[in-house]
Amino acid sequence: MTQNPFVTAYVGLGANLGDAPGQLAAAVQRLTLLPRTEVIALSHLYRSGAIEVDAPQPDYYNAVAALRTQLDAEALLAALLALEARFGRIRTGYHSPRTLDLDLLLYGNERYCLPHLTVPHPRLHQRAFVLLPLLELAPDLTAPGLGRLLDYLPAVAAQPITRIAPLAAPESTRLQPIEALAQ
Repeated sequence: MTQNPFVTAYVGLGANLGDAPGQLAAAVQRLTLLPRTEVIALSHLYRSGAIEVDAPQPDYYNAVAALRTQLDAEALLAALLALEARFGRIRTGYHSPRTLDLDLLLYGNERYCLPHLTVPHPRLHQRAFVLLPLLELAPDLTAPGLGRLLDYLPAVAAQPITRIAPLAAPESTRLQPIEALAQ
């Protein structure tokens, strides 16, 4: 059986229930266990208020992980959804509070428009809590159909967000310096 070539994928991590920063760190630990996948970089942890919600919610904590994977996009998405479920994620509605949210933001330079998978993530260019940590990892990143992501920063500048601290990576994870990804 021929294995897929390695692809760089970016995964958005978010949570606003329980110990959200701790859950994100634990999720990164689980990402390191995915088959034929390596976590190669992590952004800082960011904190922002919930947006487009009908009722007050706790603030969200977000980060982005860069992965080097041989999983195809659908298999990676399935693994992310299984990981969410393992962390107690219950889908009660759009923008509902969550114990863990894992979004496949980008998968190489590929585009997917399937009922269960849209890549690039359809709102990644509209959210400061996605763009800032993503661009921290790869400042010159472009996305298929969107172009240079840095060009979208002015449109999200009014969204309140605070960079907190580096997301704690497990000791066993070999991460590349952020600068290595930008090349």
